[in-house]
Amino acid sequence: MDTQNLSAPPRTPSAVAADPARSRRHTGGLIHENTRHTERFTVIGNHLTQHKELSLLAIGLGCHLQSLPTGAPADIKSLASRFKEGTTRIAAALRELEAHGYLRRERVRTATGRIVTRTTSCNQPGHRREAANTDCPAPTPRPTASGRAPQRRPRKALPAVPQPTQAAATALHQQATDLLTALRRHDPRLLLSATDTAHLAPGVIAWLEREVTPATVRHALTTDLPDAPLRRPAALLAHRLTAQLPPPPPYRAPAAAPPPVRHPLRTCDTCDRAFRAPETETHCRDCRTAAAATP
Repeated sequence: MDTQNLSAPPRTPSAVAADPARSRRHTGGLIHENTRHTERFTVIGNHLTQHKELSLLAIGLGCHLQSLPTGAPADIKSLASRFKEGTTRIAAALRELEAHGYLRRERVRTATGRIVTRTTSCNQPGHRREAANTDCPAPTPRPTASGRAPQRRPRKALPAVPQPTQAAATALHQQATDLLTALRRHDPRLLLSATDTAHLAPGVIAWLEREVTPATVRHALTTDLPDAPLRRPAALLAHRLTAQLPPPPPYRAPAAAPPPVRHPLRTCDTCDRAFRAPETETHCRDCRTAAAATP
């Protein structure tokens, strides 16, 4: 990816650059002022930089990935810490690149048994890289009436999931993520990517804030799964989280305040007046006030 081409001849100057007078007469359009690179440069094809279907964010991210050295972190979290677009937009751009063959992401198991995501950046989709003896995936075009092969469309977005309150989303985020990550222990087909987990987590939180236990959520997501291979397990889980969402818990009225204490009637030892007071009081209020005022 970080290919240096020190022996490439310099670009032939354009007619505008070779003729200063013509440059002064130029009134519109782009003019290039090019200086030949001799270090720290990457060769990137115009098929990527001028792609007609990729978004500008996907094109820029594709160029950035091709410029990174082998072994550089290329996951969503690392890219979001480098750029300000955020995890949602970066994840969408990665899906675009993946759909058009510029990116390949695979879940592989290391020698220690850990599952990691291996990201491969392809500078020419469909061409073999001889050094690694691997193929960059190319889009699978369908023939059209005109005989042209259109580009493969981006992967269809996952169905929406229920959204929790902001307070619950903050307090229960880790619990929901752990629940989704552990689903593969119940069925290996439910191995989810980091992007799919982030999409489904709010739906799980919406269940948990309705006083549903994690075991109940897990049972709803893993019971009666089809026997056939799951082509998009995240889409199935998103559907279940929405279709089987339980109602909110019943309203619980706050506990009523206890009634005020009503003391029994008793007779003042001084004036024989009836008054209500605890058993410890033997004089009415007037007598207590008069006794306190007497020197």
